Amino acid sequence: MPRKEHHVVTNPKGGWDGKRDGAKRASVHADTKIEAERLTRQISRNQGTELVIHGKDGRIQRSDSHGNDPCPPKDAK
Repeated sequence: MPRKEHHVVTNPKGGWDGKRDGAKRASVHADTKIEAERLTRQISRNQGTELVIHGKDGRIQRSDSHGNDPCPPKDAK
């Protein structure tokens, strides 16, 4: 089963978008990457999805899991 994701990506017309994986339209649009990330993170937490942050070149910079983590950290005990 594929994981559900939200992505923060650049908008070709300027600014940054927060989009659900496979969506045509953005859920969030902001002038700055920081603002788009903050708003998209809230949505990702509410829906329990993976948040994937992209750079201006489109490459993945980092990701955060807000739901069923496919690779949970091992317990230190």
